[in-house]
Amino acid sequence: MEGPAMAAAPEVIVFDVNETLSDMSPLRARFAEAGAPEHLATLWFATLLREGFALAAAGDAAPFAEIGTELLTGLLDGAGVHEPQATARRLASSVADLPLHPDVPEAVSTLRAAGLRLVTLTNGSAQVAQKLFDAAGIRDEFEALLSVEDAPAWKPHPSSYHYAAQQCGAREEDMMLVAVHPWDIHGAAQAGLRTAWVNRSGAPYPSYFARPEVTVTSLTQLATELAG
Repeated sequence: MEGPAMAAAPEVIVFDVNETLSDMSPLRARFAEAGAPEHLATLWFATLLREGFALAAAGDAAPFAEIGTELLTGLLDGAGVHEPQATARRLASSVADLPLHPDVPEAVSTLRAAGLRLVTLTNGSAQVAQKLFDAAGIRDEFEALLSVEDAPAWKPHPSSYHYAAQQCGAREEDMMLVAVHPWDIHGAAQAGLRTAWVNRSGAPYPSYFARPEVTVTSLTQLATELAG
């Protein structure tokens, strides 16, 4: 754990879902099986986030799946993939079938056993989180699966984090956003939440974003600190 010792544990842990809890690396192989370059999976997700952020900045919103499928159709068509629209729908929906990172189930159970309230806040669909957690047997550890589809805008717009606080009946300062994305950490910090950055890759943290309260290399490390 980087930095000074953590203050008292927060009341509510707010987990990002895509990449933070779910392991998106299998998407590369699925793209290759569909006849698309593997790197297109990474490009697709990054571009999908960009489009969602642009809508949020303009005060608008659209569902993750809707943006993702339309965007992926164009990318697959450009890559010469057969039946790009049908393939895009299949690949985009397969996000719900991804595995969780190995450190997730035990860490989640440890945090819940310590009496912490656990929720998710995703730019995707709450149904995706539901399917991921049902498959791993940890759905009951979470009191709520929240999605920006029910908020005014996507993360990292402040309204998304305020929405989560309202739904939880908690103050922002009593909540901690846990994410692998520095942009998510920045948005949550600007909205008044405490933050924990999960840095599984060992990458440097961008200097232009608000720094996380804590940095860990795994959810296991975070759970040990908070539960202790």
